[in-house]
Amino acid sequence: SAPGRFADYFVICGLDTETGLEPDELSGENFDQTPLRRTFKSKVLARYPENVEWNPFDQDAVGMLCMPKGLAFKTQADSREPQFHSFIITREDGSRTFGFSLTFFEEVTSKQICSAMQTLYHMHNAEYDILHTPPTNDRDSCSSTGDCNGTSISKLQRFNSYDISRDTLYVSKCICLITPMSFMKACKKVLEQLHQAVTSPQPPPLPLESYIYNILYEVPLPPAGRSLKFSGVYGPIICQRPSTNELPLFDFPVKEVFELLGVENVVQLFTCALLEFQILLYSQ
Repeated sequence: SAPGRFADYFVICGLDTETGLEPDELSGENFDQTPLRRTFKSKVLARYPENVEWNPFDQDAVGMLCMPKGLAFKTQADSREPQFHSFIITREDGSRTFGFSLTFFEEVTSKQICSAMQTLYHMHNAEYDILHTPPTNDRDSCSSTGDCNGTSISKLQRFNSYDISRDTLYVSKCICLITPMSFMKACKKVLEQLHQAVTSPQPPPLPLESYIYNILYEVPLPPAGRSLKFSGVYGPIICQRPSTNELPLFDFPVKEVFELLGVENVVQLFTCALLEFQILLYSQ
């Protein structure tokens, strides 16, 4: 039986520099997009511990759900704010395990990956030029009038481009906690503080490994009806577990549902739930 730890795994997903840039087949073919707008296959780079007997690690499911859109590349011209999301893995016996992921961008230091991205852009631009070059007669008329669609197309195809000599390439990376209970706010704070420690110019008070070890092996699940307070990298983290005679744990902000869907849609969804209709939510 599970010993009642707050978290079972700490996982890192991202770019595997050994396998390089592999198209993400699950996201569909998007070769018509510029290389910076394509999705590439992400990998589980590390997990701690390797395995726990009461919660076997599902590498395929965790890898896909940590980064459902695959790897994303950006340059210094793009916004690179971290993004947080959660997911649930439901097993065949109906048991559940919860995942919480923080995705951020870090600079690509591999020269091979940068060169591969540059090569993809050369290929993309060459194909674009072939497909959109006007016939000879049209080219002559364009040059005589000084107004040609080719000029605007050329500008468009260079938009969101990458030049290895000029641009800094960034790639998405994810840190994740796999937990037996859905303490969303506490997990979000843990991951945000770990990310802050990595990106801060000043080193954290203790080595990062000690904080990860603490959350995996020394922080217990709070008993039913009790709250728990433990130390993060930069401050305390608090979570509370409902008692057996209270509503089940729901640690997600209901306000966001109303902000995303609107009051009328939420009322309609609630009505459909009461009438036992099938409900499908579609999201990017």
